[in-house]
Amino acid sequence: MTKVIVNSGACGFTVTITAEKGKDKKVLVSLDTACEMVKKMEADIASVDRMVTLTGFADNAVYRSAAKHLKHVACPVPSAVLKAIETETG
Repeated sequence: MTKVIVNSGACGFTVTITAEKGKDKKVLVSLDTACEMVKKMEADIASVDRMVTLTGFADNAVYRSAAKHLKHVACPVPSAVLKAIETETG
């Protein structure tokens, strides 16, 4: 299991990202935070293909979820989620 803690910056929120290898080349992702926008992303990315870290921005499940739920385009959380997945999958 990989755990990443993100201090997001100006918003003041902290996000604890947990990534854990699942079955069938999936990675299970959880987001523990008080940020309602980031929390909404969790439903979209709770289980993603491990190859998501090699997918372009436009087709990337994490960035599509961020585009749908986040108002702050410079939020570091989507990138941190992908780094957690990348670390978990080696």
